[in-house]
Amino acid sequence: MKQRADKTTTTTVISHKGTQLLKSEDLVATEEPLEIRVHYGESFETAAVTMRTPGDDFELAAGFLRSEGIVTDRDDILDISYCLDSEVDAQQRFNIVNVLIDPDKRVDLTPLQRHFVMSSACGVCGKASLEALSSREDISVLKDGVIGSDIIYGLPDSLENAQSIFKATGGLHAAALFDYDGKLVELREDVGRHNALDKLMGWALMGNKLPLRNHILLVSGRASFELLQKCAVGGISIFCAVSAPSSLAVDVAQQFGITLVGFLRRERFNIYAHDERIRTSI
Repeated sequence: MKQRADKTTTTTVISHKGTQLLKSEDLVATEEPLEIRVHYGESFETAAVTMRTPGDDFELAAGFLRSEGIVTDRDDILDISYCLDSEVDAQQRFNIVNVLIDPDKRVDLTPLQRHFVMSSACGVCGKASLEALSSREDISVLKDGVIGSDIIYGLPDSLENAQSIFKATGGLHAAALFDYDGKLVELREDVGRHNALDKLMGWALMGNKLPLRNHILLVSGRASFELLQKCAVGGISIFCAVSAPSSLAVDVAQQFGITLVGFLRRERFNIYAHDERIRTSI
């Protein structure tokens, strides 16, 4: 079954321009729920329900499970598919993803018993604390190379030029991966900031590209605890955000050795943790 890709929806809008009214058609970002189901041996769990932009759903599921530590590499996932249950409405089957995990893989599905709900606004509610994150053994960020500030300055323009769906709707977040030369490697968009990054991490996991050493991550919104957690799990050493970081985001960056950049606006940015990776360009 092919992945669904209707990322935009046409709607009618009434535009007010002074005393004039104009009726026209417009594109908005599609937002629908996605249920991620995990099959492991005899176990069956609903891992999460998230409001997302359809498209790259398999990557979203894989990236989310990697971020949660349910899987650690590509071979842990035997299959990802949409729901085949004949009792489910044909259209809604595209809103349910089944992930089959290798039964020989030792996994702990206990966290999934919460049956928690993610939203595009707040991410995963009830997330583990920084202390719990520190106990994970699948996170490793290396003290790799140094880059010039000019590379950082150029990232926002590259992101803006690559956001095709954002240009059409104005309503999507983005997570973009760059190499240390500032070249765009991959980008994902979604109504949810966390979903966009999970899609990017899922792309890397399914392509056996993890950990993402010597890479820069740029997100279109603020830097939160959950986003820094996903960055750490991916092994990415430089995290950039166009807006502000939270206090927990700074704590994660400091503890795991991630260079955290905030308020990145072309010719300015702030460094909140591990500034040693970025040198001033002359």
